[in-house]
Amino acid sequence: MSYRIHRLANTLSQGAARRYKAEFDVSLMEWRMLALLGDFAPMTLKQLALESGLDKSLASRAISGLVERRLVLRTPGTEDAREVSLRLSASGRRVYEGLMRSALARDEAFNSALSPAEVATLDSLLEKLMQVARQQAQPQAWDMGPDKAQPAPSRGLKGKPEAG
Repeated sequence: MSYRIHRLANTLSQGAARRYKAEFDVSLMEWRMLALLGDFAPMTLKQLALESGLDKSLASRAISGLVERRLVLRTPGTEDAREVSLRLSASGRRVYEGLMRSALARDEAFNSALSPAEVATLDSLLEKLMQVARQQAQPQAWDMGPDKAQPAPSRGLKGKPEAG
Protein backbone atom coordinates (compact mmCIF):
# COMPACT_ATOMS: atom_id res chain seq x y z
CA MET A 1 0.00 0.00 0.00
CA SER A 2 2.71 2.52 0.91
CA TYR A 3 4.42 1.89 -2.45
CA ARG A 4 1.19 2.63 -4.33
CA ILE A 5 0.57 5.78 -2.29
CA HIS A 6 4.16 6.86 -2.92
CA ARG A 7 3.73 6.32 -6.67
CA LEU A 8 0.47 8.31 -6.63
CA ALA A 9 2.12 11.14 -4.69
CA ASN A 10 5.03 11.23 -7.13
CA THR A 11 2.70 11.28 -10.12
CA LEU A 12 0.63 14.07 -8.55
CA SER A 13 3.83 16.01 -7.85
CA GLN A 14 5.08 15.59 -11.42
CA GLY A 15 1.82 16.95 -12.82
CA ALA A 16 1.83 19.84 -10.37
CA ALA A 17 5.49 20.63 -11.12
CA ARG A 18 4.81 20.81 -14.87
CA ARG A 19 1.72 22.96 -14.44
CA TYR A 20 3.25 25.41 -11.94
CA LYS A 21 6.42 25.74 -14.01
CA ALA A 22 4.42 26.45 -17.18
CA GLU A 23 1.92 28.83 -15.56
CA PHE A 24 4.10 30.63 -12.99
CA ASP A 25 7.74 29.66 -13.68
CA VAL A 26 7.89 28.18 -10.18
CA SER A 27 9.44 24.86 -9.17
CA LEU A 28 7.70 22.49 -6.77
CA MET A 29 10.13 23.44 -3.98
CA GLU A 30 9.49 27.12 -4.65
CA TRP A 31 5.74 26.40 -4.65
CA ARG A 32 6.05 24.88 -1.18
CA MET A 33 7.91 27.95 0.09
CA LEU A 34 5.38 30.37 -1.45
CA ALA A 35 2.43 28.37 -0.09
CA LEU A 36 3.83 28.33 3.43
CA LEU A 37 4.74 32.02 3.36
CA GLY A 38 1.35 32.86 1.90
CA ASP A 39 -0.36 31.11 4.79
CA PHE A 40 2.00 31.62 7.73
CA ALA A 41 4.42 34.53 7.10
CA PRO A 42 6.55 35.81 8.54
CA MET A 43 8.66 32.68 8.91
CA THR A 44 12.34 31.87 9.35
CA LEU A 45 14.24 29.61 6.99
CA LYS A 46 14.45 27.01 9.77
CA GLN A 47 10.64 27.06 10.14
CA LEU A 48 10.14 26.80 6.36
CA ALA A 49 12.49 23.84 6.11
CA LEU A 50 10.75 22.05 8.98
CA GLU A 51 7.21 22.71 7.73
CA SER A 52 7.99 21.86 4.10
CA GLY A 53 9.88 18.68 4.93
CA LEU A 54 12.90 19.92 3.00
CA ASP A 55 16.52 19.90 4.06
CA LYS A 56 17.56 23.40 5.20
CA SER A 57 20.04 23.75 2.33
CA LEU A 58 17.34 22.91 -0.26
CA ALA A 59 14.92 25.34 1.36
CA SER A 60 17.65 27.99 1.37
CA ARG A 61 18.31 27.46 -2.34
CA ALA A 62 14.60 27.76 -3.14
CA ILE A 63 14.25 30.91 -1.03
CA SER A 64 17.35 32.48 -2.58
CA GLY A 65 15.82 32.08 -6.04
CA LEU A 66 12.53 33.58 -4.87
CA VAL A 67 14.34 36.53 -3.23
CA GLU A 68 16.36 37.07 -6.41
CA ARG A 69 13.11 37.17 -8.41
CA ARG A 70 11.65 39.57 -5.81
CA LEU A 71 8.82 37.24 -4.83
CA VAL A 72 10.07 36.93 -1.24
CA LEU A 73 11.43 39.64 1.05
CA ARG A 74 14.09 39.10 3.72
CA THR A 75 14.17 41.30 6.81
CA PRO A 76 16.17 40.99 10.03
CA GLY A 77 14.34 39.09 12.76
CA THR A 78 12.67 41.14 15.48
CA GLU A 79 13.98 39.03 18.37
CA ASP A 80 17.33 37.96 16.92
CA ALA A 81 19.04 39.99 14.19
CA ARG A 82 20.87 36.84 13.05
CA GLU A 83 17.52 35.24 12.19
CA VAL A 84 16.05 36.39 8.91
CA SER A 85 12.31 36.86 8.65
CA LEU A 86 10.78 35.89 5.30
CA ARG A 87 7.51 37.06 3.77
CA LEU A 88 5.95 37.47 0.35
CA SER A 89 6.41 40.67 -1.63
CA ALA A 90 3.40 42.18 -3.44
CA SER A 91 4.36 40.32 -6.62
CA GLY A 92 4.96 37.17 -4.55
CA ARG A 93 1.45 37.52 -3.11
CA ARG A 94 0.00 37.71 -6.66
CA VAL A 95 1.92 34.56 -7.69
CA TYR A 96 0.80 32.82 -4.49
CA GLU A 97 -2.85 33.66 -5.21
CA GLY A 98 -2.52 32.33 -8.78
CA LEU A 99 -0.85 29.17 -7.50
CA MET A 100 -3.66 28.60 -5.00
CA ARG A 101 -6.30 29.02 -7.72
CA SER A 102 -4.41 26.53 -9.87
CA ALA A 103 -4.06 24.07 -6.97
CA LEU A 104 -7.79 24.32 -6.24
CA ALA A 105 -8.57 23.64 -9.90
CA ARG A 106 -6.38 20.53 -9.77
CA ASP A 107 -8.12 19.37 -6.59
CA GLU A 108 -11.52 19.88 -8.20
CA ALA A 109 -10.43 17.78 -11.19
CA PHE A 110 -9.34 14.94 -8.90
CA ASN A 111 -12.47 15.19 -6.75
CA SER A 112 -14.68 15.10 -9.86
CA ALA A 113 -13.39 11.59 -10.56
CA LEU A 114 -15.06 10.45 -7.32
CA SER A 115 -18.58 10.60 -5.94
CA PRO A 116 -19.14 12.82 -2.87
CA ALA A 117 -19.35 9.67 -0.73
CA GLU A 118 -16.05 8.41 -2.16
CA VAL A 119 -14.39 11.78 -1.45
CA ALA A 120 -15.60 11.61 2.17
CA THR A 121 -14.41 8.00 2.50
CA LEU A 122 -11.03 8.84 0.96
CA ASP A 123 -10.57 11.79 3.33
CA SER A 124 -11.39 9.56 6.30
CA LEU A 125 -9.07 6.78 5.14
CA LEU A 126 -6.20 9.16 4.45
CA GLU A 127 -6.55 10.65 7.92
CA LYS A 128 -6.44 7.19 9.51
CA LEU A 129 -3.39 6.21 7.47
CA MET A 130 -1.69 9.51 8.35
CA GLN A 131 -2.20 8.82 12.06
CA VAL A 132 -0.55 5.40 11.74
CA ALA A 133 2.25 6.83 9.59
CA ARG A 134 2.95 9.51 12.21
CA GLN A 135 3.06 6.87 14.95
CA GLN A 136 5.45 4.72 12.94
CA ALA A 137 7.65 7.74 12.19
CA GLN A 138 8.35 8.21 15.90
CA PRO A 139 11.75 6.86 17.00
CA GLN A 140 10.24 4.82 19.82
CA ALA A 141 7.90 3.01 17.40
CA TRP A 142 10.72 0.71 16.30
CA ASP A 143 12.84 0.89 19.44
CA MET A 144 12.30 -2.61 20.71
CA GLY A 145 14.82 -5.26 21.49
CA PRO A 146 14.90 -8.60 19.69
CA ASP A 147 12.98 -10.26 22.52
CA LYS A 148 10.09 -7.76 22.10
CA ALA A 149 9.66 -8.05 18.34
CA GLN A 150 6.38 -9.61 17.31
CA PRO A 151 5.83 -10.97 13.82
CA ALA A 152 2.90 -9.50 11.92
CA PRO A 153 0.00 -11.90 11.39
CA SER A 154 0.16 -13.74 8.08
CA ARG A 155 -2.30 -12.30 5.54
CA GLY A 156 -4.13 -14.07 2.76
CA LEU A 157 -4.65 -12.76 -0.74
CA LYS A 158 -7.58 -10.52 0.23
CA GLY A 159 -5.71 -8.93 3.14
CA LYS A 160 -7.52 -10.93 5.82
CA PRO A 161 -5.58 -12.81 8.49
CA GLU A 162 -5.16 -16.45 7.59
CA ALA A 163 -6.42 -19.11 9.96
CA GLY A 164 -3.75 -20.76 11.76
